[in-house]
Amino acid sequence: MQPNLTHLFRTEYSKLVAVLCKTFGLTNIQLAEDIVSDTFIAAAETWGKKGLPDNQVAWLYTVAKNKTRDHMRRKKVFTDKIKVDIEHTSPNSTEMELDFSTQNIQDSQLQMIFAICHPSISEEAQIGLALRILCGFGIDEISAAFLSNKETINKRLFRAKEKLRKENIAIEFPKKEELSTRLETVLRTLYLLFNEGYYSISTNKSLRKDFCLEAMRLTLLLTRYSITDQPKVSALLSLMCFHASRFDARLDDSGEFVLYEDQDISRWDNALKEKGELYLNRSSTGEALSKYHLEAAIAFWHTEKEDTTEKWENILQLYNYLLQVEYSPVAALNRTYALAKANNKEEAIKEAKKINLAKNHLYHCLLAELYAKEEAPKALEHLETAFKLAKNEGDKNLIQRKIQALK
Repeated sequence: MQPNLTHLFRTEYSKLVAVLCKTFGLTNIQLAEDIVSDTFIAAAETWGKKGLPDNQVAWLYTVAKNKTRDHMRRKKVFTDKIKVDIEHTSPNSTEMELDFSTQNIQDSQLQMIFAICHPSISEEAQIGLALRILCGFGIDEISAAFLSNKETINKRLFRAKEKLRKENIAIEFPKKEELSTRLETVLRTLYLLFNEGYYSISTNKSLRKDFCLEAMRLTLLLTRYSITDQPKVSALLSLMCFHASRFDARLDDSGEFVLYEDQDISRWDNALKEKGELYLNRSSTGEALSKYHLEAAIAFWHTEKEDTTEKWENILQLYNYLLQVEYSPVAALNRTYALAKANNKEEAIKEAKKINLAKNHLYHCLLAELYAKEEAPKALEHLETAFKLAKNEGDKNLIQRKIQALK
């Protein structure tokens, strides 16, 4: 696919599919995807022969409309011949006018977010559908991100679409009494989608960054509607901005992971940090305190360049609150690092052992870090265990460098 068409596929695919699905319903999600795919195939063939049109987006929208009309005409002829009713077909369906206005595209995309993030769909399927339908990623890209094969990804997406059809999920805003619960599911999916990019086991730096940016784009979309522009949404967007501000420093030029204390702070993005602060301030209204508020505040302190005791004491207290709001072993593990920086390593080691994530390579990496200066043999033992447990080459290479340095 031509470079500019690849970019357009990323930006316009989800818009076209969202509008078509809103028009025909999620029971016809495959039809919507087929029409949009045919539109891009036509663009590749036509533009390759005749050159780029002046307005490429308008060209895509026009061809999508024409292909939709052609489909409805064929469907009407088929219906008339066999004398049966087919869902979504009416005498005037061939004259249907698709609305590709900016407002309808945004409405359709936002409503599609709620449809895809329906509680009846598994988290894994929600992320896969979000990447494909909301973000326009190809099957090859999704496969690369999950270190899986195309057949597995296609089966996963097919099952998720079948679930949407069987449940007859509507593309609409949730009712007022359902909004809070449904929004929580949406935020969790966007949070996981961002993490899939930020902590991905894929070594494709560009692809991982694109995942993060798409999660941020969809979260930003939630802030533009009064019913979804809630403090916890701004808190999640703030968290994403703070993390994304350090994205380029987390990997070196060869794609290897760089630990926080070894990062080149000149590669931190100050503009993204400022946006993070803006949305963190926006999230401070109201009385509810979500895990996104606390994680955003922790991420803020991590973007402070001065390595002071005050910084780590603040991070430690925030982790204490976070574990009360929503306990997770990984958060508890991260807290022990802050504990070592704020108090002392002996106390942190005791706390880490209480968590006992013996099958997690990060657990052993942390203990190796805490033992490194005083008890090198123990540190080496934990690093060797971490190396055996690590699942991707980036982690293994980082651990191997640590082992060599310790030896």
